Amino acid sequence: MNEYESLICPDIRAYWKLAAIKGSDRVILLSAQSHSRFQFSTPEGYALRYFTGQFTALEIQNRLNQEFQQTIFPNLVVELLQKLIALGILAAEVEDGEKGIEEAPFHSPSHSKSTLVNQASPTPNSPRLKPCVHWIAHPDGYWILRNPEDITFVQVGDRDKAIISQLGQLPTHLIKEEYCISQTELKYLLQLLAATGMLEGTKPAKPRRGKFTPLQLLSFKIRLFNPDPFLTRHIDKLRFLWTPPTAFLLSTFLIISAVIGFNQQPEIVFIGQQLLANYGTTLLLPFVLLTALVVTLHELGHAFTLKHFDGIVPEIGLLFMCFIPSAYTNTSDSYCLSRSRRILVVGAGVLVQLILASIGLGLWNLSTNGTWLSTTSFLLMSAALFTVALNLNPLAKFDGYYLAVAITGINNLRSRAQNFYANLLTGKPSRENWKTSCILAAYGPFSIAYIWFVFGFLMLHIAEWNLTNIPITAGILLFVWAIYFLFPTFGNNPN
Repeated sequence: MNEYESLICPDIRAYWKLAAIKGSDRVILLSAQSHSRFQFSTPEGYALRYFTGQFTALEIQNRLNQEFQQTIFPNLVVELLQKLIALGILAAEVEDGEKGIEEAPFHSPSHSKSTLVNQASPTPNSPRLKPCVHWIAHPDGYWILRNPEDITFVQVGDRDKAIISQLGQLPTHLIKEEYCISQTELKYLLQLLAATGMLEGTKPAKPRRGKFTPLQLLSFKIRLFNPDPFLTRHIDKLRFLWTPPTAFLLSTFLIISAVIGFNQQPEIVFIGQQLLANYGTTLLLPFVLLTALVVTLHELGHAFTLKHFDGIVPEIGLLFMCFIPSAYTNTSDSYCLSRSRRILVVGAGVLVQLILASIGLGLWNLSTNGTWLSTTSFLLMSAALFTVALNLNPLAKFDGYYLAVAITGINNLRSRAQNFYANLLTGKPSRENWKTSCILAAYGPFSIAYIWFVFGFLMLHIAEWNLTNIPITAGILLFVWAIYFLFPTFGNNPN
């Protein structure tokens, strides 16, 4: 047997998978490409784990001796090799191409090589992940499957990650057997992957468009362009902004500005009242333009920070809230970052607003009262502070909300808080852990109250204005919309 102990055991991982048998001390070797399966003892299964093309039979035998404390046969690995050949799992090829198990089951690696019997292969229609998708181990303990082409993500745990990784490697029926997953569970995972464009031949599902409702006018978006190529071209010129010296200088500047602004608070309020008294509504246009400038730079702060961390920014556009225009940036790729970097991406916009407010304060102090520079710098400071106050509200889906999501690590904070209370009121068990449940319990009531208050306030005033100014027109429009909405097929594309 000594001549066989120097043989390098072949790598079987591409064609065979090991799985434990529940309630048994035996293991099963599953073909990755057919229905073939063979049972082996626990020591044999342990030895098969080292069939990676790197270890000789003697080296594996020594590992077995250490693991099982000399309670196994001294030639177990050599006998296992012969067993694998007899079962048709392995075949031997000599240099001249002749095969003969009886003559020489295995030869020295310098004269021959061991190969696997390729019994079948996954069908071409088997679900496979796209080549571009990749796994990211998130610091919070879960896995993210990222599709950089379509900017989509799937968040899963260790078990689902292992199952998804086998797609294209094992037939689906063997995946179910190896991981003890039901057909329903596997179907759900495949549907999730298809809906996010992770599988070959799939594209992300477009949001289903329901029938139009007047509430949609309260908030809607218009996509403008893809800024990612522009950001990629210019990010290297701005990387100094995320260095420690720059962070120190900015912190010093903001602290000094905050101290000055706090001490000048009575004077700032007085000047603001004077400007309103002297110029009135004529200040509205420059204030709106400066607000647009602040918001634009705010969004660039988000975009460039995400690009600095090698993220993708696929979309920038206009956001209308009650027909008031603003801007938005798609920074969903930040979900792949660590919590600290994600906080930096979200907080970058607020930081830009604070810097602009500080610049406005500085220019106002340096300019002569009553000049255009004094007025403009004061309006810049006001616009920046106004947008900061509006933006940091954690109950509306602005930066304050996404900062709360990033800080707590609870994705979909609002919906999960609502589901938490829905389960609580209906007696259904909650799947949230204790820490998350405490945060959801605290956030939920404020979020629900805010939504009802805001929408109630808006709907009440809109209804009051319509009934006062255009009651007949409003009634006709409401009647037409009701007909459109109540008829199932009216206004919908049947396809």
